[in-house]
Amino acid sequence: MATFRTITPQSIDAATTLGVTTLRVADAGRSLVFYRDLLGFQVLEQTESTILLGSPNQVVLRLDVEAGLKRHPSHTTGLYHAAILLPTRLDLAYVLQRLLAVRYRFGASDHAVSEALYLDDPDGNGLEIYRDRPRNEWRWGANGEVHMVTESLDLYGVLAEITPTAPAWAGIPAGTKIGHMHLQVGNLRQAEEFYHGVLGFDIVAHYPGALFVSAGGYHHHLGLNVWQSQNGPQQPNDAAGLGYFEIIMPNQAALEIVRQRLQVAEVAVQEQVDGLVVHDPWQTELRFIVAA
Repeated sequence: MATFRTITPQSIDAATTLGVTTLRVADAGRSLVFYRDLLGFQVLEQTESTILLGSPNQVVLRLDVEAGLKRHPSHTTGLYHAAILLPTRLDLAYVLQRLLAVRYRFGASDHAVSEALYLDDPDGNGLEIYRDRPRNEWRWGANGEVHMVTESLDLYGVLAEITPTAPAWAGIPAGTKIGHMHLQVGNLRQAEEFYHGVLGFDIVAHYPGALFVSAGGYHHHLGLNVWQSQNGPQQPNDAAGLGYFEIIMPNQAALEIVRQRLQVAEVAVQEQVDGLVVHDPWQTELRFIVAA
């Protein structure tokens, strides 16, 4: 088990957010049928090995295409799901309507802070598609943790957003982004030491077998669980899954604080022109970059 040098607790910059998530897939055509034709993502750029997907004004997902990849295994560390945040409940309603129309298999939950749909892409990469309730509706306990639940989603209530006067569906809307990442880890204590103790994400909720952390009072930017991965193997190189995800720092000073904390904790850092590349204890890749 990897250990880190103990450092003074310090919260990561409150304006920290998430950027583009890269997923590994085996077949470009199959993925486009799912992401573009079903979910409504725009193809912003495509090469033989890479597809950039997003809304009209920003990249949300990057697909790295590698023929022959096996389906993403459920018991390894790495990806649990990438969570795509839509601007409104109406946007969620249109996605729900499209999934129902083709009978695509999905789950659905009300988390009090959000309403969410859960599904896998054709390679087994987990996705959450959700909308947030307004922050003034979130409840925080005396222990500083946010009230989150897993209850049945009112599907009929969501679909009722699609009224005769509602704007017509036009695909994934502007403002869509990665709201959070949910990762499978091998050990919760070690995950807390790295993501909270070293990186500085604030703990916002404990759940049986899971920990949730965030920056700036969000309900969570990162979910960390051991539901299927306790002491499990790392994500294999020959299977679909998570390539890496971006953590966006608001300015160079905020990035420098993260760099210094990683160095003091004796965590290996790879310097890049636009930021830092770091791996968590299970070799999940994080890229810290400064907001454009």
